[in-house]
Amino acid sequence: MSEKQRILLVDDDPNISHLVRLYLEKEGFDVTESARGDEALEAFRRESPALVLLDVMLPKLDGFGVCELIRRQSRVPIVLLTPRSEEHTSELQSLRH
Repeated sequence: MSEKQRILLVDDDPNISHLVRLYLEKEGFDVTESARGDEALEAFRRESPALVLLDVMLPKLDGFGVCELIRRQSRVPIVLLTPRSEEHTSELQSLRH
């Protein structure tokens, strides 16, 4: 029997987290949730997820900060969840480098 892959879901909107979690678990993934950036970093270190789904707008430490700190220690895939807006375009482009 193969072990389920763990996904770290980071979003401060409980409705979004609940819906995404349902879909991921239905597809056979284990899901760890965090609602704040600082909690997400603790969960990342503790759980070693195969993928991080990361909201950009978070309390305490935003998603860009979380992404930067994760990148210092891991090459795990990170998918940024953000509303489409010009406000984040330059920050998103800077992540390419």
